Amino acid sequence: MRKLLFATALLTTISAGRADACTNFIITKGASTDGSVMVSYAADSHQLYGALYKYTPVSKPAANIPVYEWDTGRYLGEIPQAEQTYSTVGNMNEHQVIIGETTYGGRAELQDSTGKIDYGSLIYIALQRAKTAREAIDIIVNLANTHGYASSGESFSVADKNEAWIFEMIGKGCQIVNGENVRRGIVWVARRIPDGYICAHANQARITQFPLNDPENCLYAPDVITFAREMGYYDGPDEDFSFADAYAPLDFATLRSCEARVWSFFRTFAAGMDAYTDYAMGYNIDNRMPLWVKPSAKISPKQVFDAMRDHFEGTPMDMTADIGAGGSLCPYRWRPMYFEVDGTEYLNERATATQQTGFWFVAQARNYLPDPVGGILWFGVDDAGTSCLTPIYCGTTKVPECLREGNGHMTEYSETASFWIFNRVAQFAYLRYDYIGAEIRKVIDQWEKEKIVAVLELDEALTSRKVSPKRITRAVTRFSVDTAQELFDKWVELDKYLMVKYIDGNIKKQVANGDFMDNGYGKNIPAAPLQPGYSEKWKRAVAADEAASQKKVISE
Repeated sequence: MRKLLFATALLTTISAGRADACTNFIITKGASTDGSVMVSYAADSHQLYGALYKYTPVSKPAANIPVYEWDTGRYLGEIPQAEQTYSTVGNMNEHQVIIGETTYGGRAELQDSTGKIDYGSLIYIALQRAKTAREAIDIIVNLANTHGYASSGESFSVADKNEAWIFEMIGKGCQIVNGENVRRGIVWVARRIPDGYICAHANQARITQFPLNDPENCLYAPDVITFAREMGYYDGPDEDFSFADAYAPLDFATLRSCEARVWSFFRTFAAGMDAYTDYAMGYNIDNRMPLWVKPSAKISPKQVFDAMRDHFEGTPMDMTADIGAGGSLCPYRWRPMYFEVDGTEYLNERATATQQTGFWFVAQARNYLPDPVGGILWFGVDDAGTSCLTPIYCGTTKVPECLREGNGHMTEYSETASFWIFNRVAQFAYLRYDYIGAEIRKVIDQWEKEKIVAVLELDEALTSRKVSPKRITRAVTRFSVDTAQELFDKWVELDKYLMVKYIDGNIKKQVANGDFMDNGYGKNIPAAPLQPGYSEKWKRAVAADEAASQKKVISE
């Protein structure tokens, strides 16, 4: 493996949760080519099944709703149902409100073992109740303060069709008096991202100092600073207080495995980010990146899709460039992220695109279109590097069968589930990534570019003339369901094609129309296949290893 300066690094500290967790990118409407607010999210967990969640309000709701911890399924209790709720699909609701998250953990002593609502439930309940991003923040704060927060430190992306926020919170721990936790609740801060800028978070708290008297652009808990003083986390003046430094101090691991993903995203779109390379690599904790940056040019949806497929290509942490990539330039490292050799611990890179993604999305909120049409959830399952996004309008009333909850799960294969067919293709790609991965990316690009055009055409058809709300609902539902099924069918065929072409590490030759070339005798025997072998770096590493082994044998 490479030395400390390159693709592997000396391990200092890393929590188990951060090895699994998620990535969010946020693009304000002034920073996007089409004037949409965009939020991306990869829900990364080795135990999460990729499905599209759907909530539809009922006319006579129950007085209370159960709360189950999203990560584990553990029952936490019941909370009162709201009088008014809204339909949701995935992490977007009918009013184009979007919420994503990444877990940063923070100070372990601030977890509340008595809490009755977890971060996942906060997301989906807030989406059912909020018409704007600000309302969603207020709902999350009130729910956590009322019922007690059952999770660790969390960063949220909260957006609507007009604005986008980064919102960070953490519990207050436990102080039990007469059987009750008198510290129940959270400390938090939320900042509105200036229009024309982009932001991101990836399992590390990112809000440092914040304005104390700007409620239009910054909201925070009244005791966010006093509680830090009480706990001994801070003793300076209010105006210098940093939320991240108090509640989730940086270390090497959080820089290298978390902040590096943010840096790579910023570097893709904004000038001058190479100045923070030493920070991203964990070598200079004082060279802190800004919370948000202004991109050099406006960013398209397709560019955001592809940013979620990043493996640090073209940087000193490029996961295709070191010996860990094997002989086929595979940008994935199997867990655990850290390993030990001769008493020294090393850490593999943690990129945005990762094998353990359950589902991922890029959501668009477009204020220039009616809500049922304006909200688009570009939704995918499994590893973003080998999967496609399919457009789901927020006005849809149905979920495609291939994405439905209950159609398969992590311990049950389903022949009709997108999660499993995308995983089949990905597992095969990892074996010969330099060739199979490149071929899959061509299919991805063609699909996504075609569907971006198809979405624009449907937008135009539904808004250029008077169309009844019922017809709009029927049209966006049919399009969302049919397109997702079309993608599923496409991947079933891709799976078969790749197996035939790349079986046993060979590559079958093809003629101009794509048919496989035969050996000239018409008996379905293919022409002699290509056998490209391994990368030059891998061959040299194997040769060096063999030379070292022979030298050892001779010396003995």
